Amino acid sequence: MPPIRLAISQFRPAKGDYAGNVARIGGVILQAARLDSKPDLLVFPETATSGYFVEGGVKEVAVTAGTLVRDLAALYQGSPIDVAVGFYEKFQNHIHNSCLYVTLGDQKPEVRHVHRKVFLPTYGVFDEERFVDRGQEGVRAFDTHWGGRAAILICEDAWHSLAATVAALEGAQLLIVPSASPARGSGMDEDGSRLPASVIRWERIVRGIAEEHGVFVALANLVGFEGGKGFPGASAVIDPMGNVLVRGPLFEEGLLTADLDLDKLTDARADSPLLADLRSALPVLTKGLGKTKPAKVKFDPASNGTPRAVTRSSPPLDVVTKSGDAEDPLAIDPELARKWLVSFLRDEVVKRRGFKKGIVGLSGGVDSALTAFLAAEALGKDNVIGVRMPYRDSSPDSLAHAQLVIDQLGIQSVTVDVTEAVDGYLKQVGEVDPGRRGNVISRERMIVLFDLSAKHNALPLGTGNKSERLLGYFTWHADDSPPVNPLGDLFKTQVWALARHVGVPEVIVSKPATADLIQGQTDEGDFGITYPKADRILYHLIRGEEVRGFDKAEIEVVRKRLDSTHWKRKLPTVAVMSQTAIGEFYLRPVDY
Repeated sequence: MPPIRLAISQFRPAKGDYAGNVARIGGVILQAARLDSKPDLLVFPETATSGYFVEGGVKEVAVTAGTLVRDLAALYQGSPIDVAVGFYEKFQNHIHNSCLYVTLGDQKPEVRHVHRKVFLPTYGVFDEERFVDRGQEGVRAFDTHWGGRAAILICEDAWHSLAATVAALEGAQLLIVPSASPARGSGMDEDGSRLPASVIRWERIVRGIAEEHGVFVALANLVGFEGGKGFPGASAVIDPMGNVLVRGPLFEEGLLTADLDLDKLTDARADSPLLADLRSALPVLTKGLGKTKPAKVKFDPASNGTPRAVTRSSPPLDVVTKSGDAEDPLAIDPELARKWLVSFLRDEVVKRRGFKKGIVGLSGGVDSALTAFLAAEALGKDNVIGVRMPYRDSSPDSLAHAQLVIDQLGIQSVTVDVTEAVDGYLKQVGEVDPGRRGNVISRERMIVLFDLSAKHNALPLGTGNKSERLLGYFTWHADDSPPVNPLGDLFKTQVWALARHVGVPEVIVSKPATADLIQGQTDEGDFGITYPKADRILYHLIRGEEVRGFDKAEIEVVRKRLDSTHWKRKLPTVAVMSQTAIGEFYLRPVDY
């Protein structure tokens, strides 16, 4: 056979917009068809017609396969092309996470296959089985317009090795893997590049599938952010020897192309006949499946030679233990983090929420400075407004350092003195202690920020880091209020590392952290423990791990703050009285 031309669309769907997404998918099909070498097959990611995290909205975005075929056919009438598209499907009064494989063209479209996802994740950030049903048809290979056989595994289907094995045994030459897997963690690939850890693991999985079964694999990933969860792209085409033929960019849309020489399947399977061996041994491997009792082990008794005492011991073996120089779990690759968060801000502020501008309350501290630096890169310096909001006894350094950020970035600025508003209120209520006054200052600043947001049509950007959030060190419904926060999953020590990388002035990074609400107050003074210690203790506590290397008193200081502030990280508790309680039964993501 001549080589097969494959294309993968790294696609960013508009959340919940079936019609708009299908129109854009049609546009990509037309673009691909106009390439000098027209693809035989174009693959889109999982849930490309709606976005992945739609929760209870799945009933509103799901369509029948026939509907999707009709709508795609209306958008393309060129020479035949096979298209695979992930979508939420209505099928026989059930809803599935599915992938349609259809041949489009001048003639009537021909549906070759619909795969319904079998393995539905319900852990970590996933709760898929709550909203869709498990596919009951298993994994099947099918014939294509380009003459070969393919099979589809949707995302977690590919994580279970048996699914790929079934597809290969059914004759699949190409495994199509549409995915909507958010980026998590960071790690280093074989080439020494820092990537999200989930991307590295995904590539390891699909390369293993290709090499073990002697098949081509097309991994098609979503891009974009949904509710802060970022789909990284990094789609890939793998040959039957496990080599990466092409890899997509991180966090960006793109159209990847590769030529698949199916004759390589013969070479790969001849050099490593694992699939042939499996086909022959399968009856033996599955012999015990389904039996109610394990078979008794059979073996022959000793019959060779006669027993004799051991007269000579073997030489001692070298003992190998794990190296004690483990990588710091809080270490980040600052350049990867920068790209990740800049992509997050572009996607959440502009694409998801429709704002051109962002507004940042600049306190003079490292967190707000870093947020401003990231926002200026993501949105452009002309689209970022820095707001200074001094109170009469605020530290002069706070104003000066905030101005330093404004000047270095060249962003717009506004200064609003909150003294009169705060003191006017406190004069009426009287008997004010420093803590209450600090809370009033913080909440007044948020009033200013949201009012200026309405005035300038600019989205407020949060500045709270993960350490503060876990320790409850913020004023509820004040500095935690902005709807988009790039730093909320970075510990304070990670904020310092990233701030230095992007160029935040050292005088800001290195000064003692303080909310500057009470004179002489510092964060670490309030905690009774330093950020470097607190961050490492928090890292282990939230993972449910035993904390070692710290005094019991230090651990308890952190544990007490963590356990006593869960309420500050949640929306108000509502008495559930109906079957449609918001957030319990009526479930819609923030960006739906």
